[in-house]
Amino acid sequence: MRFSDILGNEQAVEQVRNMIDADRLPHALLLHGEAGIPKLALARAAAQYLHCTNREGGDSCGHCASCRQHQSFNHTDTFFSFPYVNKSKDSKKPSVCDDFMAEWKDFLTASDVEDYERWLNILKSDNSQPSIMTAESTQIMHKMSMTAYTSRYKVLIMWLPEKMHPQCANKLLKLIEEPYDDCKFILVSDNIKGILGTILSRTQRIEMRLPSVQVIADHLVRRYSIDPQDAMAIAAPAGGNVNTAEHLMEANNELVEFHSQFVELMRAAYVYDTGRLKLWSDTIVDFKREKAQRFLRYAARQVRENFIYNLHMPQLNYLTRQEQQFSSRFAPFINEANVQAMHDELSRAERDIRGNANGRIVLFDLALRMGNLIRSQAKR
Repeated sequence: MRFSDILGNEQAVEQVRNMIDADRLPHALLLHGEAGIPKLALARAAAQYLHCTNREGGDSCGHCASCRQHQSFNHTDTFFSFPYVNKSKDSKKPSVCDDFMAEWKDFLTASDVEDYERWLNILKSDNSQPSIMTAESTQIMHKMSMTAYTSRYKVLIMWLPEKMHPQCANKLLKLIEEPYDDCKFILVSDNIKGILGTILSRTQRIEMRLPSVQVIADHLVRRYSIDPQDAMAIAAPAGGNVNTAEHLMEANNELVEFHSQFVELMRAAYVYDTGRLKLWSDTIVDFKREKAQRFLRYAARQVRENFIYNLHMPQLNYLTRQEQQFSSRFAPFINEANVQAMHDELSRAERDIRGNANGRIVLFDLALRMGNLIRSQAKR
């Protein structure tokens, strides 16, 4: 992982680079921010840059022996610690992170941005909550007490220190308070409020920010080879969360289906065909509750996008090519007179479905109300 691979966060990257260049990387650095930000990627890039023997252009070279070891997760002076579930049946030898290294490497290879939900799926944790257990602290203390093998510094990258078991955190506190000269800790947190206060107070913190819509869209274009306009339309509702954008991309078939149902609702509402509207509502009911809620949120966003389309300012619109083709004809029927009411109706229906209301009643009522709102504009 190189600095050039980090999505956005140029300021955080520059801070870390300058620390290493000046040989002032703190013994305990904390990278924190919301989930869906490439914090773990920056920690990995920092360790690779720290160990690189041929830095060039403010980045690791990517081809020296040290860089190649980092890229294959085999660098002898770099260690990882992360939440896991205890699967050992031997109470005298509980599980530690080293028992999950194959899964961890697959997890890091799959995406540039860490995704806790995906890690849970890899662990198959069922109802167990992963944590960094007390046994792991013994492993960490042993590893960090050894002399660096090939580099000047050993680096421990800990993902989600807020999930450390209290006994583990207390055992590591002394090591963080009084580290060996060749030890560097890089902690990566989604929630610094959950970190033991005495550990938190001994770290130097860098807060990372959600990448911009454009940065995420560019990432989607590179990763999935999709059209830039479609990438922008997918990146926009992700709210800066790279994982959400990737999930939306992977669920693209669902978005195509949602668009088809949105078009059907609007066309049936325009002619106020109650038979078609009833069939439409039955179709959405068959989606089941969670999917129906996702559709209603999608429809509310499409109402907003169609209203904005009337402003003839493309830079404000986030529509796929397919969505734009429909909006070019339909958008005039959503304007100042009905846009707020339509959005409110869709939001109310989503709340009612979430609250376990009868879906058939809620959705058919929604369809009829949307018909009234669109027809009121069609008659003008």
